[in-house]
Amino acid sequence: MTLYPKLILDALATVRYPGTGKNLVEAEMVADNLRIDGMSVSFSLIFEKSTDPFMKSMLKAAETAIHTYVSSDVQVTIATESKQAARPEVGKLLPQVKNIIGISSGKGGVGKSTVSANLAVALAKLGYKVGLLDADIFGPSMPKMFQVEDARPYAERVDGRDMIIPVEKYGVKLLSIGFFVDPDQATLWRGGMASNALKQLIGDAVWGDLDYFLIDLPPGTSDIHLTVVQTLAMTGAIVVSTPQAVALADARKGINMFTNEKVNVPILGLVENMAWFTPAELPENKYYLFGKEGAKKLAEEMHVPLLGQIPIVQSICEGGDNGTPVALDEDTVTGRAFLSLAASVVRQVDRRNIEMAPTQIVEMRK
Repeated sequence: MTLYPKLILDALATVRYPGTGKNLVEAEMVADNLRIDGMSVSFSLIFEKSTDPFMKSMLKAAETAIHTYVSSDVQVTIATESKQAARPEVGKLLPQVKNIIGISSGKGGVGKSTVSANLAVALAKLGYKVGLLDADIFGPSMPKMFQVEDARPYAERVDGRDMIIPVEKYGVKLLSIGFFVDPDQATLWRGGMASNALKQLIGDAVWGDLDYFLIDLPPGTSDIHLTVVQTLAMTGAIVVSTPQAVALADARKGINMFTNEKVNVPILGLVENMAWFTPAELPENKYYLFGKEGAKKLAEEMHVPLLGQIPIVQSICEGGDNGTPVALDEDTVTGRAFLSLAASVVRQVDRRNIEMAPTQIVEMRK
């Protein structure tokens, strides 16, 4: 049997690309490098991105079409090309970001997202360049907390790639899966889909020069946590807990997850949220609703710093619901608490970076 280009192209024309509904030839996905040598055929398929979700299935379908419509004896070699530049390799993402911090909690309901939002705003008020990624794929809350629920991030072509431009509010660059899904519908994604979406928000966005990149992680331990630590060079993690014994038990697990030798992310410290209740009209009074200094005792036990204690006041809830984080007002009890927390985080990060410097120098000399 003699092979010639039209035979191959006619076979490939029977394969439709799900993204457009067009066949491979019609969609101009077959590169101009078709080579035939006896019963061997080689060519490339062109995809928009190197991360195209249909890439593997299209390669298999193209090979099957040639075997079906030409001959099962044909030896097929198919390479791939991408119109867009590839995403940087894992470990080389966000080279312009100085410090990457994950904010975690062992369980839900301890105010982790509230702490994340206000810490980001407080760091921005201290003059730092800050980015905040809402990595809680299944329960994103940052669009509401920053009053940007109607925002729709757009894409720009940057260095040959379509890149997402983060939303900016209160001096913080912000991205959340909440910008891209229906807020009234549950996000029913398997772990792989959620992880891929998160990688896009990290690696396919223009974060630019940042002093601090905060990642509001989902509660508990999951694929999302592993994706983050395997994708980025983390500076460290902050664990949020209330003083309540139930929350502290899960906070202990959260600390163990990050310090596990397979993850090995330093704990920058603990934040005790809802440490006490202070009425606005009686700012000097403290009522310990969930126990007293439970997170402080856990920090001492686990030999990690206690970065701050955040009291409960009505304005925290109102600020979260209204999209005006309490850290914006440094004249309030909670505003001062979050500014103090931000200063503690900066000191802890600086201390860690100084400790790491000799190791980095040794590595450079190698």
